[in-house]
Amino acid sequence: MNEIKIVIADDHELFRKGLAELLRKHDDIKIVRSLADGIEFMDVLRSALEIDIVLLDITMPKMDGFQVLKEIKTLKSNIKPIVISMHSDGNYIAKCAKSGAYGYLLKNTDEDELTLAIRSVSKGKKYFSAEISEKMINFMSTQSVSEDILSNKETEVLGLISEGLTTKEIAAKLFVSSRTIETHRANILKKLEVKNTAELIKKAAKINLI
Repeated sequence: MNEIKIVIADDHELFRKGLAELLRKHDDIKIVRSLADGIEFMDVLRSALEIDIVLLDITMPKMDGFQVLKEIKTLKSNIKPIVISMHSDGNYIAKCAKSGAYGYLLKNTDEDELTLAIRSVSKGKKYFSAEISEKMINFMSTQSVSEDILSNKETEVLGLISEGLTTKEIAAKLFVSSRTIETHRANILKKLEVKNTAELIKKAAKINLI
């Protein structure tokens, strides 16, 4: 039986120890290192230590998980990252997937799902649970719509609206008439399917337009 060699990278010592203790019960999984930040992991990555998977936290000091994912990709390492995070936001999940993560688990994941993810990823498969996949897909589908939904000028006007400028102030800043700004504003409201400025700001922030 081939052992799956794992590194745990997380800045919370109790979480690292708990994870290691839990995984030691499984004969096919071996914890080869447990460390607290991305810099330590990079040292291990550049060493000759044989590693199959890194269980990676996103919010670590010195060098966060996103930077680690980028380095793994840049170095063309064979190590397969599984992100274990407290963040369930679609933005985080999509960004990790795009950066090369093979899996994404929440820190409240149970033992069965954790080991299933590890074994799946060790075989070269991606592992994103139904809940995680839904969050990622919802975010990415919204993003793909939002990228092109507004013209460059509308995006510029939206940014100034979000800064609290009035129609008159925006018109003066962009050297156009107030009526032109009102037209842009009406088009923005229509495209984003909102009725007023408060809803507009909320929706635009949610889909990362501002």
